[in-house]
Amino acid sequence: MTIKRDLYLDRLVQSKGDGFVKIVTGIRRCGKSFLLFRLFKAHLLREGVPRENIVEIQLDKKRDAKLRNPDAMYRHLLDKTSKRRGMVYVFIDEIQECKRPPVSAAETPEQRAEREQEFYDILNEFRDKDNVDLYVTGSNSRLLVKDVATQFRGRGETIRVNPLTFREYYSRIGGEKADAWADYMLYGGMPELVSLHGDAAKKSYLDGLFTTIYFRDIVERNALSDDLFLGRVNDVLMSAAGSLTNPTKLANHIGTITGKVPDSRTVSRYLDFLEDAYLFRKAERYDIKGREYLSTPSKYYPADIGLRNARLNFRQVEPDHLMECAIYNELVARGLNVDVGMIDVVSGTKDGRRERKQLEIDFIVNDGRKKLYIQSVYKLADGAKREQETRGLRRIPDSFGKLVIVDGIQPFYTDEHGISYVSLMDFLMKPEIMA
Repeated sequence: MTIKRDLYLDRLVQSKGDGFVKIVTGIRRCGKSFLLFRLFKAHLLREGVPRENIVEIQLDKKRDAKLRNPDAMYRHLLDKTSKRRGMVYVFIDEIQECKRPPVSAAETPEQRAEREQEFYDILNEFRDKDNVDLYVTGSNSRLLVKDVATQFRGRGETIRVNPLTFREYYSRIGGEKADAWADYMLYGGMPELVSLHGDAAKKSYLDGLFTTIYFRDIVERNALSDDLFLGRVNDVLMSAAGSLTNPTKLANHIGTITGKVPDSRTVSRYLDFLEDAYLFRKAERYDIKGREYLSTPSKYYPADIGLRNARLNFRQVEPDHLMECAIYNELVARGLNVDVGMIDVVSGTKDGRRERKQLEIDFIVNDGRKKLYIQSVYKLADGAKREQETRGLRRIPDSFGKLVIVDGIQPFYTDEHGISYVSLMDFLMKPEIMA
């Protein structure tokens, strides 16, 4: 049974033939190749595109290893596109593998950048051909997403693919939603997990992704000596998922473990490496009353809660924190911009002076001109406790929507303050609730 990824497939269909390079990106093994080579290819065939007009190149496969050489890639594309009638759709998987080997071990950073980015020239040349529509996948934002404006001269479009949302996961698993949710909260939504059975197989698969793929890629791409320090930064960040932090805090935490506090600038570099590999997303803090972003601290959310749990050996499976992470990943998977909110309020007086307190709003969701404030509440209490949990939402001075997502059974309703309440399961399974 095929897992539908309609959210991303629809974007590919809408972008077909627009003259842009379509960059399908995201963490390794999240389903980018399946989306392009199976789902989108099937769409093209249904639309009547001849098979010979679909050129497929998978650079991480032995079959296409020779095409990692830019000259071989150029000749191959020229041969496959110059003699075809009608539009030719070119799919290139893991485009960052198209690069020349280093001339010497002593190459400069500038020489390395030039060697690794030669594929941009190839893509730009074929993008300008009237009969070629280009689609590439990649797993490093530094080489693709951050260079869209410059390398593709504004004619590149990014489609970021995420691990399975719970709705996508459940469409394949079925059964009791409560049981499916318990498994999802433990093992997450990496697509290949749905074909595995048993706790040991799932844990082994998730562990292996770090050691054989993610850390290896980061070490190679950034010419690191080893992955020991990378693992420490990753693990501390995984442990602090959903908590406010910054490089200095992380450095101090690492110091308590190792007995030596690393330079915060080094920690900051490694945070960039982890973000570039899509292992984490950074959520900025936004001052609601001041209407400005705050430089520090921020929150980092793991791309997949199962990867996070496995890396920490399933020692910190706190349902409230994991629920917050799942909600964040659900929101960004829907293509929404998500920040962490802060509102400064007067909490009382002392010695004739006003005392102020910062209240946190879990998420500020922006979608064009619309905005929604969201609070994640694992267990919704009554009376004074409920007032405390919704205090931040009630202090927001504008009229945009306010939503509390509650675990368990929670009928949808709106209270006298204009705050709506919805169950976590309804939020996950019914996207129209946010409309």
